[in-house]
Amino acid sequence: MTEAACVEPADTGWVSQQRRWASGWRRTVFPAVFLLYLAETAGAVAQYNRAAGEVAGFLVLAAFCAAYVVALTRDTFTARAPTFWAIFAVQVACLAAELPLAHGAAFVMAVFIVVLAVGRLHARAAPIVVAFTAGAVLLPAAVPSWHQGPASGAAVGTAFAIPMVALAMFSFFNVLRGNVALAQARSEVSRLAAENERIRIARDLHDLLGHSLTTIIVKAELARRLAATDAGAAAAEIAEVEALTRAALADVRAAVSRYREPTVAGELATGRELLHAAGITADLPRSVDGIDERGRELFAWVLREGLTNVVRHAHASTCTVTLTADAVQIDDDGTGGDLGATGSGLSGLRERVDAAGGTIEAGPSPSGGWRLRVALTPEHALR
Repeated sequence: MTEAACVEPADTGWVSQQRRWASGWRRTVFPAVFLLYLAETAGAVAQYNRAAGEVAGFLVLAAFCAAYVVALTRDTFTARAPTFWAIFAVQVACLAAELPLAHGAAFVMAVFIVVLAVGRLHARAAPIVVAFTAGAVLLPAAVPSWHQGPASGAAVGTAFAIPMVALAMFSFFNVLRGNVALAQARSEVSRLAAENERIRIARDLHDLLGHSLTTIIVKAELARRLAATDAGAAAAEIAEVEALTRAALADVRAAVSRYREPTVAGELATGRELLHAAGITADLPRSVDGIDERGRELFAWVLREGLTNVVRHAHASTCTVTLTADAVQIDDDGTGGDLGATGSGLSGLRERVDAAGGTIEAGPSPSGGWRLRVALTPEHALR
């Protein structure tokens, strides 16, 4: 199973579950439950007023609650600035209108204003918190007529509650933003995993099919030339083309499922067959013993790409492969090619070598012809 397959479904289900839970009626009802704390303000309105004053106080309180619920349903935390400041102004106006009716108990409304301010402005809401806290402390103390009745002590508790609620909401919203960032990071990991898997499959399919189809083409051309003079040999070559085609199909399936990786011994055997079919004299090692374990897969890909390029592009008559514990080298007497060319074969090989912590050299050989050499760095070889 690929990394993308492991990450994507879990993340998608988790995010969808969170969105479903937080949407609909829960989005409004749960935060609005805390409006019950305004019963203290309503009690003060009933205590200090009669008739028209009491009705006015309740209407102002109802308008404040309505503005708070609208703020929740319209997602004021992320809405445009004019929307937030309009609701903020309505709530502050309601608080100011309630002060002469509920006295110090009106500052309970400031707690809800602070919640919205911190949710929208984060640390920039500090001046608003300080202003409401100072108002809850200083204003009731400055008005002698507010010093009587049970509501007179409400301002003291509210003055303490405003900064405490602001601090709690600041921490809560920080955690909330962290969760959103985490969900975004998980989504990005899923996307990158899927992209890496796509690149891997494209690279592996190129390497697998490029090698196999080159061999098939060479053998088909040989069979065509033999058809007129040696029907038996031509039929044998066609049979090998069929076998190679079946093997290529199996390799493609294996590459998609990441079930099989190439081996050095297998690539040497296939390479010997490929070079022979192309009429190139091959000098390949018979043993693969002593190769660093961590370089076996890399060297197999080097042999696959390198020998395929010799047949395709080198116009060579001889090819020699040298294997050591930490390096593989392919020499031919042809014209070679450019490692920086736009073709995806050698560029994909460079990516493999870089990922394995090795070095790659491709260019004219000192003895003439072309050389491709890949070596593990000493640090990598010793790990």
